[in-house]
Amino acid sequence: MEEYRHGTHSMFRLHVHLCWCTKYRRRALVGDVAHRLRDLTRQICTDMAVEIMSGVVSKDHVHVLVSMPPQVSVSKLVQRVKGKTSYKLQREFDGLRRQYWGQRMWARGYFACTTGNVSDEMIRAYIEGHTETDEEFRVVGDFESQPNRHGSDRLQPASAGKGTSSARRKPPA
Repeated sequence: MEEYRHGTHSMFRLHVHLCWCTKYRRRALVGDVAHRLRDLTRQICTDMAVEIMSGVVSKDHVHVLVSMPPQVSVSKLVQRVKGKTSYKLQREFDGLRRQYWGQRMWARGYFACTTGNVSDEMIRAYIEGHTETDEEFRVVGDFESQPNRHGSDRLQPASAGKGTSSARRKPPA
């Protein structure tokens, strides 16, 4: 039988895979910034009674598999984690404050998926595909990011220069 969590008047198993990216996909989550982000995320989740089952901090995005109580909505959890980590990281690291001058470190959206159609093992295997040592919540890429062919550290969109956006538009009627 699967492990269920208990509240005062409830028994639940709500597992959600969350992923969010840095603004402009900048590779800013390296070294001390990545470790501090991991610690802040753990602290915020603990404060909200959310259990982190697995997670990874990559250079430009974060994956977390969480078990959350029913009174915590996914949107409120992501709002709090992204908001507090952005605020605190930019106060503690001057380089981030200069990089993200508009006080927004994270891209607008996020990915969330419950683990009904995709099992926890499949998500863990996906997250474990990223490499690092901490089994609970790892940091990937503790090395310097390498600039792309344009000299910047951010990733280029896969569809850049291919004209795919015009192929999706409907012709005028």
